Parts: sequence; structure tokens; C-alpha cells
Amino acid sequence: MMISRDDVRELMDSILRRQGKLPVDDVNVPLRAIGFRSLDFSELALRVERRMGRDLNFDASALRAVSSVSDVLDFFEEACRGV
Repeated sequence: MMISRDDVRELMDSILRRQGKLPVDDVNVPLRAIGFRSLDFSELALRVERRMGRDLNFDASALRAVSSVSDVLDFFEEACRGV
């Protein structure tokens, strides 16, 4: 099963809302500006894996380049392709 960028964004928004934060309205916003931390990213990865029904294999070094919402969406798009 594939997961769309919109699906990932919806999952990301649900994590933010649970923390009392606003959903993302601009994909170019830096993660720091919306308070999306590494622990949140890990939770998002688990949710994406659950939704897909399988583990994702991704290069940990690629995580260093993730700094904006758009980067997160690109990261999961690429990671899901490799499944």
C-alpha cells in the first residue's frame, strides 16, 4: 500500500494537534518553527509504517537534510518508494 504526501501531512497534523499546536499551513515552514521535534518525527514514521502495513527502510543520513515540512514529505515519499 502506498501513502500519499497528503496522508503524511494529515498524520503530521494529527501529531501537532494532539500537542495543542496548529496544523501546518505552509510546507516550506521549518520544523523548528512549528515545534516538530525528532521524537515527533519518530512517531510519524511509526504511523506511516502502520498505515502501510510494513516497515520502511531508509538511510539515516538522509534524516540530517530534513529541516522543513516539505523535506519531511519528500523523505517519506522516497522512503515509501523503496518499500
